[in-house]
Amino acid sequence: MELLQEYYLIALDVFRKFPYPKDKSEQTAWLSLLVTENLEEAERLIQDYPWLQEIYEEIAMLRHRPEEVLGMFSEALRILDQNTVKYMIEELQKQLEDEKAEKAAAIREKTAVIKEKDAEREAVIKEKAAVIREKDEEIAELKKQLEAVRQG
Repeated sequence: MELLQEYYLIALDVFRKFPYPKDKSEQTAWLSLLVTENLEEAERLIQDYPWLQEIYEEIAMLRHRPEEVLGMFSEALRILDQNTVKYMIEELQKQLEDEKAEKAAAIREKTAVIKEKDAEREAVIKEKAAVIREKDEEIAELKKQLEAVRQG
């Protein structure tokens, strides 16, 4: 199986005990952000990675205004509900299409069987009609012979 992206699993508790060397990479910054536990660590990280300041400010704002978090959570649930409904509709449509295809295949199969039986019946009818014609011709011939015997 070919994956489109590479994934790395990193145990944050292990990273906390044994952080990466101070190579000042973006990856190290994000992992450090995730394991920060106090303000001193946050201040040190902001000194090393100034772009994290905006993130820490937003986190602080959200701590003071939890209704914002609830609003984001409610919006996320709303989107999740919409996506779930869309998914369920798509699954039901797929199921209906599959059922329609199965019914159509069954109808085609039954139609083919009926046509085959009709063809067989028609062949039998033609055969019997030919036999009847032969018998009629034989009867007509026998009637002529009988008439000839009566006159003769």
